[in-house]
Amino acid sequence: MKKLLSIQYSGAMFNLSMLLLRLGFGLLLIAKHGLPKLMDFAALQYKFYSFMGMGSRFTLVLAIFAELFCSMFIILGLFTRFAAIPVIITMCAAIFGAGAGQPLINSELAILYLTAFLVLFLLGPGRVSVDGMMKG
Repeated sequence: MKKLLSIQYSGAMFNLSMLLLRLGFGLLLIAKHGLPKLMDFAALQYKFYSFMGMGSRFTLVLAIFAELFCSMFIILGLFTRFAAIPVIITMCAAIFGAGAGQPLINSELAILYLTAFLVLFLLGPGRVSVDGMMKG
């Protein structure tokens, strides 16, 4: 019971937690959002949300880049902080752009992704990553 109430953690548990966060959210983002957008590109390119007037097709390409390719880098733990930035921007666009005028609770999934990728941006990937292995 004492261990469950403790606020201390080991470095190994921190690194395992970062690995689980990267794998869980990265794989989910790819499977549930990145790949479906890529597979349905032809239909989505004309009706996708146009971020800052860039056009729906270009915004869709950027969203696919963030949700698919940046997620792959995050899963590997390669350039994690840089790869998290496009995902964070995409989630902000989903919450405050595409979901504007709707209750914030309707953007629950995007808020969860935003929170997870902000944590990864702030804390980094942990030692169990390509970035961690390169630093030694």
